[in-house]
Amino acid sequence: MIAVIINTLAIMLGVFIGLWLRRGMSAALSDAIMKGLGLCTVVIGIQGTVREENVLILIVCTVVGILLGEAARLDERINRQTERLTSKFAKGEGQGAKIAEAFVTSCLIMNVGAMVIVGSLDAGLREDYSMLYTKSLLDLVSGIMLTAAMGVGVMGSALFTLVFQGAIVLCAQSAARFLSSELIEQLSCVGCVMILAIGLNMLELTRLKVLNMLPSLLAVPFVLKLWDFLPSF
Repeated sequence: MIAVIINTLAIMLGVFIGLWLRRGMSAALSDAIMKGLGLCTVVIGIQGTVREENVLILIVCTVVGILLGEAARLDERINRQTERLTSKFAKGEGQGAKIAEAFVTSCLIMNVGAMVIVGSLDAGLREDYSMLYTKSLLDLVSGIMLTAAMGVGVMGSALFTLVFQGAIVLCAQSAARFLSSELIEQLSCVGCVMILAIGLNMLELTRLKVLNMLPSLLAVPFVLKLWDFLPSF
């Protein structure tokens, strides 16, 4: 849980800095910082995928996951709901509507994506906090930018992050004793493919629909079970 707490504190710090700056940071500087963090995210993704001992399993899980995600149009549906929620609050008048809009927008930006799921699973299953620490830096910068643009409502996303990510970590810790080391390793490697995709998107080199790749994690146990029967053919 320590990584989740740090992530929460990072968002709060970002909000305080954002309130102090209030649009004082240039777009060029914020873009440069985000690109640097994007490079770091790419490195983490590469480091995770090179641990893969059976690349075929990685390929099958990724392809199956993308097929399921594209069929369900996860990226499109989630983004559409995001737009509906933010636009609904944006139509309101007064300070309350502005705070609500900032809260919903920041929660969705900081807690919808593969890095949240994979990072929290890694923290709970492997006690590997590197992804959540990286996400903390990303959320720190995002908190500064969002607060400077939208105001104090972004602070609410800190509490949401604590509850949402904390729940995933605790559930993963409870299930850890029922999971094999091979399954945990494979979940991590498949997840790192998504982390790599996030980094490439941050660098604006690609526009990969990372949310459509999330079913790859669900495909891992089934592919591994199928793999056990292949030598008998």
